[in-house]
Amino acid sequence: MGMKKKIAIRIAAAVLGILCFVGAARPVSVSAEDYWPSEPYIDSPSAMVIEINTGTVLYEKNSHDRNYPASITKIMTTMLAIENCSMDETVVFSYDAVYGGNEGDTSHIARNMDEELTMEQCLYAVMLESANECAYAAAEHVGEKLGGDYRTFVDLMNERARELGCTDTHFNNANGLPDQEHWTSAHDMALIAQAAYKNETFRTITGSTAYTIPVTNKCPEPYYCHNHHKMIYPWQGDYKYLYEYCTGGKTGYTAAANSTLVSYAEKDGMALVCVIMNAQSPSHFTDTRALFDYCFDNFQAVNIAENEEAVSDDGLSNAGVLNNNGAFVELDQNAYIILPKNAQFSDATFTLETNIDSKTIARLNYEYAGRSVGNATIVTSGVRAEQNPLEKEENTDSNIKVIQIKPIWIFLILVMLGVLAVLIYFGKRLYDNFYVIRHTIETKREQKRRFREIHVPKHRKRRRRDRLFK
Repeated sequence: MGMKKKIAIRIAAAVLGILCFVGAARPVSVSAEDYWPSEPYIDSPSAMVIEINTGTVLYEKNSHDRNYPASITKIMTTMLAIENCSMDETVVFSYDAVYGGNEGDTSHIARNMDEELTMEQCLYAVMLESANECAYAAAEHVGEKLGGDYRTFVDLMNERARELGCTDTHFNNANGLPDQEHWTSAHDMALIAQAAYKNETFRTITGSTAYTIPVTNKCPEPYYCHNHHKMIYPWQGDYKYLYEYCTGGKTGYTAAANSTLVSYAEKDGMALVCVIMNAQSPSHFTDTRALFDYCFDNFQAVNIAENEEAVSDDGLSNAGVLNNNGAFVELDQNAYIILPKNAQFSDATFTLETNIDSKTIARLNYEYAGRSVGNATIVTSGVRAEQNPLEKEENTDSNIKVIQIKPIWIFLILVMLGVLAVLIYFGKRLYDNFYVIRHTIETKREQKRRFREIHVPKHRKRRRRDRLFK
């Protein structure tokens, strides 16, 4: 039996051990403590708050109602541009980018045709100044890079929305300008904002309060961008909405959409995103603050590995069949669940999901009060199976490398060694008998000469002598 097959069997045995151990260790009955904190009242007609890393829905109000998103659309635009471009790529502004759908009193930073900005400069203008022409130019650049045009990028927006699980979304432009075919929901926008925030470059951009676009080939003066989100920066001198835990976001407004707002906040190990749609200003700011305070005051992040006795280190080690050095599998040490502050970890229940991928052996999906509150993956730990004692050779060198040799090469090497041995054998025999063979040859020659002298007729000898002296 091959070593790989042995390791596979042992890992399978380890997983079965975990399943049995888990099934015996945790009851699945619902605790009497299951409840959800009373939700606050907000004026905005549609809203949603989720914890970013666990996906736990902490608050929702008409979250699947379809509304016009306005400029919070640019979160999707920025995320896709980051995923498909490097930040130093040059974006050239076309006529459509500068003038297409950007007439009138819309948000822009006065770029010109054939002006060149880097993608980074475009995206800071998009997220901080909500610059429509920069959003269009960035989308057009990505679309052309993918072998198409601006509409190619819009199609990509809708495709990515479906991948994220959005069911109430249809994008028809990259900047959020009014369009009857351009709509989404607070639920879907939360999924999009969640995915974007997991990108480090996006977090840096959305969390910036200011950015300077330098002199360009068409603009002799630098442009100073400032974040319009009043919970992170006092835009237009308005300090009353500043929120110390806010880490970024995006504002939006059109007459059709009213005020829309996506906000991020982090505190006590939780990362939240709040989406407000179809609000009357300034409710989008006051409602966001109220929802953040509600979540931080009433919920907590609880580490799974530190609290889950069913799959503790001892439990996993016991499941490591035939392995004395450590478990074959391990639990994600950073995973956590979200619970009300007066709930116990044991109040949450989990189900075990298996057959996920080659590295993830299983996933523990936790629920509390009928809500999904997080999960933890069980992955292969990288610990190698210990060799059978009967097969094991004493060797403490940890740097030994295992080299695999194909059987055909072993066969060919053996054949070559056999041929070489035969050649050496006959060569040695020839060398050892060289003088004997030479003496035998010379003896036979001398015998032949004497035989001819004795038996050749005299008249033939006379004729030969006459020819010599003739």
